[in-house]
Amino acid sequence: MECVRSGALDLRCQGKVFGSATSCGKAGCSTNLAGSAKHNLHAKAKHLQLSASGTSSLVHRGPVLKHQRSLAVRSAAAAGAYTTFDENVKGVTSHAVEEKVGVLLFNLGGPETLNDVQPFLFNLFADPDIIRLPRLFRFLQRPLAKLISTLRAPKSKEAYASIGGGSPLRRITDEQANALKIALKEKNMDADIYVGMRYWYPFTEEAFDQIKKDKITKLVVLPLYPQYSISTSGSSIRVLQNIVKEDAFFAGLPISIIESWYQREGYVKSMADLIEKELTVFSNPEEVMIFFSAHGVPLTYVQDAGDPYRDQMEDCIALIMEELKSRGTLNNHTLAYQSRVGPIQWLKPYTDEVLVELGQKGVKSLLAVPVSFVSEHIETLEEIDMEYRELALESGIENWGRVPALGCTSSFISDLADAVVEALPSASALTTRKVKGTDSDMDMRHYLTKMFFGSVLAFFLLLSPRLVSAFRNTLR
Repeated sequence: MECVRSGALDLRCQGKVFGSATSCGKAGCSTNLAGSAKHNLHAKAKHLQLSASGTSSLVHRGPVLKHQRSLAVRSAAAAGAYTTFDENVKGVTSHAVEEKVGVLLFNLGGPETLNDVQPFLFNLFADPDIIRLPRLFRFLQRPLAKLISTLRAPKSKEAYASIGGGSPLRRITDEQANALKIALKEKNMDADIYVGMRYWYPFTEEAFDQIKKDKITKLVVLPLYPQYSISTSGSSIRVLQNIVKEDAFFAGLPISIIESWYQREGYVKSMADLIEKELTVFSNPEEVMIFFSAHGVPLTYVQDAGDPYRDQMEDCIALIMEELKSRGTLNNHTLAYQSRVGPIQWLKPYTDEVLVELGQKGVKSLLAVPVSFVSEHIETLEEIDMEYRELALESGIENWGRVPALGCTSSFISDLADAVVEALPSASALTTRKVKGTDSDMDMRHYLTKMFFGSVLAFFLLLSPRLVSAFRNTLR
């Protein structure tokens, strides 16, 4: 996620792309894209059912969005039936080519200049899927977002300044979109590709506006997050859910959503290709510890809200290591989670702590693998390449390497194109249904506990003299 130094907090428990066609990644090895029954290596296109929502709005938008109604967002994952498709994709039938197909890529977004950092952070923290307050205290969402974004902006600006003054995420995502368009064309599918960023330009809502103007007849939604999480894919999908409820065009538009694709054989092999290549840089490749670093989420997301992120991440690592083993690469590996913030417990083990422990255990060579990211951004370029590298060297690790993000690696883009082709036949109009019992607040005992801790923390944040003073100074 582009929310480095921001992260997701749970306070309840403790446009169409016509940019540069320049490739954003080196060509990867050709891969066999046939599915595997053992690991279900094909996309899961989920017909989502809409559910009740809270409210959230982003104020830092361009003129196109200033007069749009605020979109509702909720935190519970939608339920529905999965549909799988043929394993070997050769192309699409003629009737599909005749459709006006759109592909919408979801991503987080990131500030493009230092002046964008604070409003970007505000948009991030104004999302109730990022700071999850009890219902009784959701009126504090925007004041807290203003407070936290103001306090965090100076440090975040320093981080972005260290990588050139802004995030490259939009540029890279545009390049991936163009590469995907070309790959789909090669598979006999003409499609318009749109990019929708959750917290910065081009906003998700802007992409939906363009899709409607272009009169798309079928839409495939592809989040650029390999693993599903409430705070990433889930948040963007809930924007779609609410737009469907508000707009008759989208209510009748056949839509197929690929929620996660970490298990696809093309993705797994592309990751293994990159790891193998970087291992050859070391003088003794067989001695290198493969260190998977994933973006973390608060533990309560998994325990209370049922976020499948941890399970999917562990499964993803197992698939990659199994692929490497089949090639004769038998290195030791470990998984840790980065980018935690705040006093609450996040998924463990933590990246910084594991690096120190590995150094103490005598590990001398380490290859970092940013497994939850497919594009270079602040968390790879600054957090991993600078902060964690320095910590590793200080802890006794002598040889450091890092696997690049997949970017526009040809085998990866080709597999994404296959996922789109496979998902298109399942596109159907989304239906509206209130899902009962999906929010953990429904349990009264848990709700009262969360309300108590949420109110205490909210009281501290709003009334702490030091924080209030800092907040007031920023408004002068």
